[in-house]
Amino acid sequence: MPDIVSWVREYEALLGWLGGVSLLMFVVSLVAFPLVIVFLPQDYFVRHHRDPARQTRQHPAVWLTLSILKNVLGTVLLLAGFAMLVLPGQGLLTILIGVMLTNFPGKYALERRIVGRPAVAKAVNRIRESAGRSPLEIPVDENS
Repeated sequence: MPDIVSWVREYEALLGWLGGVSLLMFVVSLVAFPLVIVFLPQDYFVRHHRDPARQTRQHPAVWLTLSILKNVLGTVLLLAGFAMLVLPGQGLLTILIGVMLTNFPGKYALERRIVGRPAVAKAVNRIRESAGRSPLEIPVDENS
């Protein structure tokens, strides 16, 4: 027991920072997540084809800068979401936002699998309902 107490005293500042960041991410996730969910198109998860973002941008430098910023933010949210699985916060929902912001092969299939989980789909649609939006169309699992 004395080892734990001495370890906590030794890393008191670090633990304070981690607690503060955890609290900040908790508050940000409570505000940002509902906004993202409310403004998603109703058919976001059931579309069969999505145009690559670079085709919708006229200025390559702007597209590249925004793409890098979006991926960095998505990575931070993914890491925060994983941390929130054991710390206070909406871990699974923050992970979902992080996945939606990052670009990687197989991303769309992963998004569909996450939102296809009944608990996640119910939470997402409850948020949309409280904002007066129609529920998201949830993909049907092909393996069922």
